[in-house]
Amino acid sequence: MIWLGIDPGLAIIGWAILEGDETKTPEIIDYGIIETHKSMSTGERLVELEQDFMSIMQEFQPDHVAIEMPFFSRQIKSAGKVLQALGVVNLVCYREAQIIPIFLHQASWKAHLGSGRATKDEVAQMLQQVFDLPDLPINDSVDAIAIAYAGACGLRNSID
Repeated sequence: MIWLGIDPGLAIIGWAILEGDETKTPEIIDYGIIETHKSMSTGERLVELEQDFMSIMQEFQPDHVAIEMPFFSRQIKSAGKVLQALGVVNLVCYREAQIIPIFLHQASWKAHLGSGRATKDEVAQMLQQVFDLPDLPINDSVDAIAIAYAGACGLRNSID
């Protein structure tokens, strides 16, 4: 099984591709970030996101997609933009592969690694141990790897 993990955003989306299932530790195939420039309009950024995300879907042809369900406190302006980006991701998943993504709470996928309150640096350290890696970049792709890993290991939240 090929899993795509997504750490959503409009400015930066982290993504990761893992291959494996619940019976063994999956293998990291690739990971990275999609960036859109803040000088672009929201519509332009969403089109760029759609194109880049379609390329990832077509190249790796995932069987499953796990996405972090964002948590918003009082950041209403950024919340709307992230939700629009999530809509594009959801659309591309379904249009390109008829996949309905699973959404995972941040605290649950982090707890899956050992601490629901882990920092990005701590997540990277935990992933280095799980996957026996010398180092990982400290960016949104680290979270995407952890999200894909949690999905591949069977973690599910009841979010619809």
